[in-house]
Amino acid sequence: MSNKTTISKEKTPQFKFSQIGLQVGFYTNIFSDFDPRPYSQRALSDDFLSEIKRASVDKPEGGAEITFLIDKKKRDSLIENTIKKRLKAHFKHHLELTKKEKDKTILHGLFFSMAGVIFMFTATILLFRYEHTSLMITFLIVLLEPAGWFSFWEGMNNIVFESKRENPKLSFYRKMSQSSINFVSR
Repeated sequence: MSNKTTISKEKTPQFKFSQIGLQVGFYTNIFSDFDPRPYSQRALSDDFLSEIKRASVDKPEGGAEITFLIDKKKRDSLIENTIKKRLKAHFKHHLELTKKEKDKTILHGLFFSMAGVIFMFTATILLFRYEHTSLMITFLIVLLEPAGWFSFWEGMNNIVFESKRENPKLSFYRKMSQSSINFVSR
């Protein structure tokens, strides 16, 4: 499969910086070989997705153009329109999923941070009111202080660092969902 979907610069016209040129032998090269559904529902090929991710890294958001080069004799405008719609739907769907995943990570971080503050505040109240009055109160203070710090910093880690792990995927799916898709004869 990886030999079928390649970037070709020798036989093709010069591409603009914003263009991603992919040479495909058949329309099926864009889709998974294991999915028998029609093009309008078919899963995209992992080889295609990894190639387009690699090729899109240096492309600007909002102006990328995906150009498929295919033999003139094999072209079919109805299939090409279906493929364009399928690709747009795929990229928009995954953009929304990635946004939700990032929001979920931030929400979990907020929950952990708030829980940490509550633990620390509870420990502070216990320490202020009941310092060294009983073994159980002392144990709760010893338990709540590190739990508070851990929860607070783990939550902040989720908000600040873990949520940023989704940024490359967000950028890729944003570029692809805003890109134009064209088929040209080679």
